[in-house]
Amino acid sequence: MVADPMVRESLPTAVDVTKRVARTFSLAIRFLPASIRDDVYLLYLVCRTLDDLVDTGRPEARRRLEQVRAWAEGTGPAVGREEVVLEALLARYPAMPRDAVVDFCRGQLDELDAVPIETEDDLDVHAYRVAGTVGRLMAGLLGVSDPSADAAARALGIAMQRTNILRDIDEDLGRGRVYIPARTMEMVGIRDLARDGRERLLEVEIAAADWWYEQGLAGMKYLLRGRRQVRAAAFMYREILRQLERDGLGRIRPRRVAVSGRRKVWLLVRGMILW
Repeated sequence: MVADPMVRESLPTAVDVTKRVARTFSLAIRFLPASIRDDVYLLYLVCRTLDDLVDTGRPEARRRLEQVRAWAEGTGPAVGREEVVLEALLARYPAMPRDAVVDFCRGQLDELDAVPIETEDDLDVHAYRVAGTVGRLMAGLLGVSDPSADAAARALGIAMQRTNILRDIDEDLGRGRVYIPARTMEMVGIRDLARDGRERLLEVEIAAADWWYEQGLAGMKYLLRGRRQVRAAAFMYREILRQLERDGLGRIRPRRVAVSGRRKVWLLVRGMILW
């Protein structure tokens, strides 16, 4: 990693945050070579920090997101840790797409503005901006052998964010936020997401997420490094969908669906040994 003091000092925090907050992700990336693994931790720290500003309602959230977006667009200076870390990563990995940082900030600003999600296309845009962008940045960091990898990384991020949304329906309702498209709920006869049966809704949404996983996994062959680790992370995350199915699609869930540690290990091994 570039020896900028702020970047170097950020690494222990990056490792701690990733292991504490993104346990499934960190389980997979710990098998990356050390130098690359540290850079992935730093990238995660940047994205998590900006995301947390929004999730926790910090008063400086909009200002920081606009500053980072201006830096990524080339119209503003680096004024905080996030821009400094991203500058160091971009110097080391020139293939990382700056426009993904712009789009990520747009997604977080959409969250601040509570932009409604009416259609499946709206949901795909949301999922791309908050997660597909991270997939694209990861692909640039890991290196690719074909431009098609960018679309696959975008797809995998969308799949994972759609999984998050299905796992967290009740948690999000508690925060007054609904990410399920209004027209899809109307199509399956849901008027009150908190009370109506969700079986048909989750069947539709799980099928959509699975489709995105297939697009993302098809692009694993284009990664120059980390192919097995990313595939293992996708397998473990996709298993949340299977756990939703096993638990019963219509259940109200005050707590998150959880995949057992034993099953995660099995999926990790499966992802690591497949070519």
